Amino acid sequence: MQVHTILSFGGHSEAAIRFYTEALGAELIVMMRWKDSPDPALRTVSPDPDKIMHASFRIGETTLMASDGVETLSQPDIRGVTLSIEARDEAEAKQLFDALSDGGKVQMPLTRTFWSSLSGMVTDRFGVSWMVNVASP
Repeated sequence: MQVHTILSFGGHSEAAIRFYTEALGAELIVMMRWKDSPDPALRTVSPDPDKIMHASFRIGETTLMASDGVETLSQPDIRGVTLSIEARDEAEAKQLFDALSDGGKVQMPLTRTFWSSLSGMVTDRFGVSWMVNVASP
């Protein structure tokens, strides 16, 4: 069994994936717009057919999915989920944390903790909560 993460960006999927590509080195796997659905009945489901029906992208070894959804194309409020990144070292943790913080809100600055030499939490500009930790030796 596998569990996949699908992030709903309420009309901002393309911008979010572009941000993660620049900030985290994400790799786009696939991006399909509503208007390009192979099922003609789905082409008009979204109020904006140019928005993203389904996207898949990889950050490191993790594949995430994204969608703009259909209910509304406003900014969603993503709650109750935190994505955790394990950095190789403190320099990478700082780089990733700073990139995710750009336009976002720091919840816990990078600091030494009992579980990591550096750990911090940030909500990025798209409302996604992240925890950045340095990998344990």
